[in-house]
Formats: sequence, C-alpha cells, structure tokens
Amino acid sequence: MAAAAVTRRINAGLHIEATGNGVAEVDSRRSSASAYSPTAKRINDAKDSDVWVPVQEGDMPGDPSRALLFRTMKVKGSILHPYRFVILLRLIAVIAFFIWRIRHRNHDGVWLWVMSMVGDVWFGFSWVLNQLPKLKPTKRVPDIAAIRDQYESSTPGESKLPGIDVFITTVDPVDEPILYTVNSILSILATDYPVDKYACYLSDDGGTLVHYEAMFEVANFAKLWVPFCRKHSVEPRAPENYFGLKRQPYMGSMQEEFMSDHRRVRREYEEFKVRIDSLFNTIYQRSEAYNRKNTKEEGVKATWMADGTQWPGTWIEQAENHRKGQHAGIVKVVLDHPSHKPEIGLPASIDNPFDFSNVDIRLPMLVYLSREKCPGYNHQKKAGAMNVMLRVSALLSNAPFLINFDCDHYINNSQAFRAAMCFMLDPRDGQNTSFVQFPQRFDDVDPTDRYANHNRVFFDGTMLSLNGLQGPSYLGTGTMFRRVALYGMEPPRWRAENIKVISKAKEFGESTLFINSMLDGTNQERSLTPIFFDDSVNNELTTLMTCAYEDGTPWGRDVGWVYNIATEDVVTGFRMHKQGWRSIYCSIEPAAFRGTAPINLTERLLQVLRWSGGSLEMFFSHSNAFLAGPRMQPLQRIAYLNMSTYPIVTIFILAYNLFPVMWLISEQFYIQRPFGSYILYLVIIIAMIHVIGMFEVKWANITLLDWCRNEQFYMIGATGVYPTAVLYMVMKLITGKGIHFRLTSKQTEACSNDKFADLYVVRWVPLLIPTIAVLVVNIAAVGVAIGKTATWGLFTEQAQHAMLGMVFNVWILVLLYPFVLGIMGQWGKKPVVLFILLVMSISTVAVMYVTFRAIYPSDWSEIAASLGKVELVTGSPGKN
Repeated sequence: MAAAAVTRRINAGLHIEATGNGVAEVDSRRSSASAYSPTAKRINDAKDSDVWVPVQEGDMPGDPSRALLFRTMKVKGSILHPYRFVILLRLIAVIAFFIWRIRHRNHDGVWLWVMSMVGDVWFGFSWVLNQLPKLKPTKRVPDIAAIRDQYESSTPGESKLPGIDVFITTVDPVDEPILYTVNSILSILATDYPVDKYACYLSDDGGTLVHYEAMFEVANFAKLWVPFCRKHSVEPRAPENYFGLKRQPYMGSMQEEFMSDHRRVRREYEEFKVRIDSLFNTIYQRSEAYNRKNTKEEGVKATWMADGTQWPGTWIEQAENHRKGQHAGIVKVVLDHPSHKPEIGLPASIDNPFDFSNVDIRLPMLVYLSREKCPGYNHQKKAGAMNVMLRVSALLSNAPFLINFDCDHYINNSQAFRAAMCFMLDPRDGQNTSFVQFPQRFDDVDPTDRYANHNRVFFDGTMLSLNGLQGPSYLGTGTMFRRVALYGMEPPRWRAENIKVISKAKEFGESTLFINSMLDGTNQERSLTPIFFDDSVNNELTTLMTCAYEDGTPWGRDVGWVYNIATEDVVTGFRMHKQGWRSIYCSIEPAAFRGTAPINLTERLLQVLRWSGGSLEMFFSHSNAFLAGPRMQPLQRIAYLNMSTYPIVTIFILAYNLFPVMWLISEQFYIQRPFGSYILYLVIIIAMIHVIGMFEVKWANITLLDWCRNEQFYMIGATGVYPTAVLYMVMKLITGKGIHFRLTSKQTEACSNDKFADLYVVRWVPLLIPTIAVLVVNIAAVGVAIGKTATWGLFTEQAQHAMLGMVFNVWILVLLYPFVLGIMGQWGKKPVVLFILLVMSISTVAVMYVTFRAIYPSDWSEIAASLGKVELVTGSPGKN
C-alpha cells in the first residue's frame, strides 16, 4: 500500500521546462534528476542504508512524554572498523619511519637531513591532529513530521513553534550584487514557517539608499511572490533560482491554475528585476533634480529619498556625516509584524488575475538597518554589524532563536527552519544546543569544480566527524543560534541557577529596554510580540546602534560575535563550545541553503588567505585551544587546534617542493640513505593516506572527483596561500599591526553567453608567484631527470634514482594542474595547449642538460663536489 501511494505521487509529478523564449511548457514525464522528487529522496535513503545505521535511541536519556525530533546515525561497523584499523596502521608506519630515519641519519649534509626530519615530524603531528577527530563520524537526521505533530495544529494560526529572527548582512551593492540580496530576502519571506513567528533583518553596513529602496521593491513584489509560493508549494523560493531551473517539479495541488500563475509571476519578476537594476540611476536622477532646487549649501550634493527628504546614510557624492565610515544609524521597519490570525487573499477578478482565495497572504516582519559609523572607531566589519542586529532585534521582535545568512545565500529548502528546530527543541539535549550548522552548497560553480569550491571533503567529511564530538564549528552562514548562547550565558547543564541579568547589567551596555528584554529572549518557547513604537523606543534603538555603546563592555569577546579576528565565525563557535554548549551539523536533501562562490582563481585564493590568516590569529589569541577549560571535550580541543595551526605545515611542503632546484646544478643530492628503503617508506605512508581517503569518500558519500579536487587545491594553497598567511602572522607578531583582508568580490565579469567566463579571467597578484616558482622548478626537475637518464643510461644507478625522484615531481605537477589552467586564462579552455607547452618545456630542459653536460663535464663535476655530493630526492611527501 505504501509503495503504491509513493508511485501515485511520483506519477502525479508535473514539471515545467523553460524554453529559449522564456515560456514554460508542461511536461508530465518524471525527472529522476530532480532533487525535490520522491524518487531522489528514496535514492538518497538507499545510499545512506549502505553506509549508515541508526543508533538505538532508547538508550539515550530524554523526556518520555515528548517525541524525539531527530534520529542519530552511525557508520556501519564493516566500514568504520577497517577505517580505524588503517589509521592505526599508518600511525605505526609513521612512527617506524621516524625511528628508521633517526637510526640512519646522514653524516654529510646534516643540515638538510635535520630540516627534512623536522618537516616530517610536523607532517606526522598535523596528520594526527587532523585524523583523531574523525574517528566517530555521526549523522543526525531531523524528523519534520514529528515536529509538525508536536508543535503545530491543523487549525491555521495555532502553531506552538518558537520565534526566529533572520539576519542578513551586506556591505556594497556592487561587490555583492543587489540581485543576490533581494533574492535572499524573498526566499526568507516565502519560507514555510508560521509567518507571525519570524522576522527578517537586513544590515546594510554601507548605509546606501539603494539597499533601502530595494527593500520596498521587495515588499511590493513579495505580495505576489509569497502567496504564489504557498499556493503551489514552489521550491526553491528564490525567484531567480526557481525560474532558472530547466525542470521545475510541481509539488502543489492546483495544477490547472499553475500554468497561468507561473507565466504571470515570471513576467512580474522580470519587471521587478528591471526596477532593481534601475535603482542606481533612479536615485541619481532624483537627487540631481532635488539638488538643483536646493542650492543652500554650495558644492554639497545630497542623496534624496523618494519622500523628498535627505538620506541620513551614505550619499552618492560623499560629504561630511554622509560617507562610508561616517553616517548616522538608521532603522526602518519596511513590513510591520503581521497579525496572529490568517489573512486570506481575494479570488481572481478582472483587476486581479490571481486566485488567492485559499492562501494566507500575510508577510513576515522586514526591517532595514544600518549602524552608526564614526571616524576613529574600529567597526569590526561583519561581527560588529551582527552584534548591532542582535541588540536591535531584541527590542523589535526578540525571538529566542536566530539564523544568519550572507547576502548571496538563499533558502533552497523551505523546511530548513523546521529542520533546525528539531535539534533545538529535542527533549534529549536540545536545551544545551547553542547552534545548528548547515552545510554550504553553491550554485554556478564550473562543472568540474576546478578550485574545489564545493569543498565536499570538509562539509560532508570533517563536519560529520565533529558531529560525533561536541559538534561542528560555526561556519559564518546558514547557522541557527540560540539567542541566550550569543549573550554569553552558560548552558543549562553547567548553570548553577536561573539566568540573572540585572546583576550583570553593565556587561551588556546602558540600554534598560535591551537588558529587560534579555530574560524574555531566553525563553525558547517564546513567540514574537509586536512592539509599539514611541519616542522612547526610537531613542533606545538609536542608542543601541551607536559606536560608543560597546565601550567598556565585553561585547566582542564574551558577548555576541567575537572581534579582532578575520575568522570571527570559528572563534564565536569556539567560545560557546568552551562554555560547554554543544552544536549540531544538519545536512538535508534538498540542501537547506545555497549561495555563490568565487570561481576566479585569484578571488578564490584571496578568500582562502583570509580564512587561513584568521585561523593563525585564533592560535595566537585568547581563543587558543590549549586555553579552553575542562568543559571542552578532548577531541574537540584537538579539532580546534588543527583548525588554528594547519597553515604552518605548508612551510615545509613549500620547501620540499622547491628542493628540486638542487637537481638543476648538481649530480646527486640525498636526503636519506639508504635511498631504496627511504622511497619504500614514503610509498607505503603516502599510499595508506589515500586508502584512508577512500574510506572517507565512502562514508561521506562524496565522489572521487571531489576528493581529487580537494587534494589538488590543498597543494595549490600549500605552495602560496598558506605560507603567505604564516608570513602575515609573523609580521603581525613582530609589528603588532593587524592583518587586513579585503572582502571577496561576488561580482562576476561573466558575459551573458558564458556563465563561467570569470573562470578564465587572470587577475595577477603577488600571491601567485610562489606557486608559479614551484611549478617552474618541478617542470625543470623533470627535464633534468630525463636528461640524466639519457646521459647516464636507463639502467644505471644514477638514472634510476633520477627517475624515482621524477615521480614526485610529476605528482606535484598533477596536483598543480588546476592552477596552471587558471593562469593560462582563455587558453585554459584548451587543455591540449597546456600539454603541448609542458612537453616542449620538459624537452627543452632535457636537451639543454644533455648539451651542457657534454660540453662541460668537468665543470659540472666540480660544481657537484663543491656542494658536498649530498643526494636529494625531490618532491613533496604530501600531507603525512
């Protein structure tokens, strides 16, 4: 019976195929590729059953009167036990390798042997730090049906779900295209959660009028888009992404009306985009017209709002008190809090072609804010903006839970909020859960994922491993928080008594209304309560946004998001784990949220530079894992230690990759003798790490391409980005000056007929130089190895050693392959050109070596003798 019901639902599927002229056509054929279809869900469940098995929930403590809201899964023993055994074998092999090297230390070229030994020890240490937290991967699956049964009634408007405040941050409408931001907000306004139970806040850190007026355009279009989504169960609910789908699965129950509604809404959306694109020009022309009429201040050109008043934020032509870094605080409620009772729409008519007579047309609360900026203050970038939103939202809605997004992320699965609530409200340990982290998924990444933007090894491997400990780290976006945890309060399991805020009022600032709101915000069952605006509330809101509000308080350290570090997200999560809170990693299908990622090589490297630099800052700060108290689990501490030190090992990787320079001027250089045994150890150790990787590919359900791209991009980062981050950190420790990392631009140069054109744009920066040097050195080393083989003969000892060393050089070149395509620009579209250039370069070096060796044999030998005749095996040992 159940199988027949599923079959009927599949056969009832209706799909929309977008044609070239933008007109949608009905297609009743089933689309197995659709992530939203029941078929796709059954396929995913089948894959899980091959790897994951449920944990016996009855053995866990909980309230028997309340239903469990999620299931816990563990990796099958047939996979997990061999995985752990191989890890143990590799650990033994690494220790045996170190013992063997110490017993066979080189007596000539001791400096080289010592340096390589230090590097190998650090490789082994970093591998242990990376591997230990992965011993207990755990998956937790939310039960959406259970939370509906327990917290929602069949009667509309009677939900018991708690309130949620949704935070979105943006800075620049150009670097972060405004179309991304409005789609993110539209997806939030249309999500499937009780409309009176959540509010949306946009923090515009640039204070631009274009963002503010875009919110009114969003509010107007949402009156059509949100009821359309509810009526037809549209997924995803960001219109740009929905209309961009080639096949749009129909999940609603009004198929006969869908075609006409779809066509009209799409037309309205195209007009909406035109209005959004024209905002810059509209505001400029309006301001020019007003400035011609108001010439009281000569030379000052204000930016004017539509109501004929001057914009209090940043002006187009910046002036005193109206420039980036210097403007007043702004709070504007764009959409008021809705009523608690459903508001049903109107039936179709001559003036209104949409029939919303059975649809709730209410919209959630929408607020625009831009905090005060003053010269001489460190505004703390995103973390400072988030803390201002935390305070302002406490007065306007004060939901006990909140979730934050980057402006380029949208809700891809309208059940995402309920999924997160399954963990927050679960009777077992929900009250001790500080945040729920969703994986980051990305659109518009090139099909081969050249620069590992999807990062599936991390999101589907490392995060599931941390899920078996105290929980995943906070990743900056797509995260639901418990408000009380952000206030710096301890979890109930470690709390001696109920929360008392009054005794610690000065820690949170001088706002009485804010302090009084804190106790209400700690109640996890609290809904949203509309606030009556009067002068006192407006004055308090202004105070909460001032630059001086946080002076002399723990904000930015013990309260709110953490300051003075590039990776404020990881450190904020670390503080909560240090207090004893736990976190949950939640991966659902379809993906809860999706966003954009930089596909340009330079932008991607700059992004990783910011992350790695922030990780090192974390190690050299009060957030060092060694300083965490006893409430942090031991393996969780090791995980944070690995997160904050991983760039250091790349100094040795870079050195190994540059060692082949010695091959260019010498006959023989040895790192270790006997050479054959040394190579055998390296092969075994490197092969074992790849075997471990294959187990992780299996239980993380990632592809071999994901794993290979991860290995390749790690080497690209290890030869340029990570060593640069270490250099920056050394400079900071010496000079005491912070590191400036610029915002990753999300603006694309892609032309209309090639969505991946940005992939082939070359933006030269000094960051590329170290990797280019490694590339040149290893190409030359391969050529020299071939030249030596031709000179000495294939079966001579010298030639055999040269060819063995060349294996490592070729391996490095394979790992740097995506980097080479990136710096080739448009030529990167034709990989065959790269192979031709590579063969020509290697052949040229080989011929030069043979020629030079034939002309100057004695001089060559003298050079070798002067360097001590210490043979070196070139190449990098990789990540031990």
